[in-house]
Amino acid sequence: MNITQAESRIMDALWSRQPLTVDEIMAEVAEPQGWGEATVKTLINRLLKRKAIRSDRIEGRARYAPVIQRADYVQAESQSLLNRLFDGQLTPLVAHFAQHRALSADEIKQLKTLIADLDDGG
Repeated sequence: MNITQAESRIMDALWSRQPLTVDEIMAEVAEPQGWGEATVKTLINRLLKRKAIRSDRIEGRARYAPVIQRADYVQAESQSLLNRLFDGQLTPLVAHFAQHRALSADEIKQLKTLIADLDDGG
């Protein structure tokens, strides 16, 4: 599912706390982004059409909740990035970041632990 960067702000709000009304979503995303109510409603409607979120009537008000889970979205987006930029290969991605961005000692330790866990069959 293709979710734009703007739509992902709505999804983040819903993944953090759900279900939310339009007003509650507005409070979460509108001011930091400088969006008006029409923009937020447009983004909600796009997500509804794509079935990324659902609308339920609770106490007479529409409340929105995610249909897709954050972990599933992150997995799909990560794989898409890997496929587009690195021909689906993980090693060139890690090498790219290691060469173009200073890794902290903690990041290096975490990578070594991950590799050791993978070597142990974990």
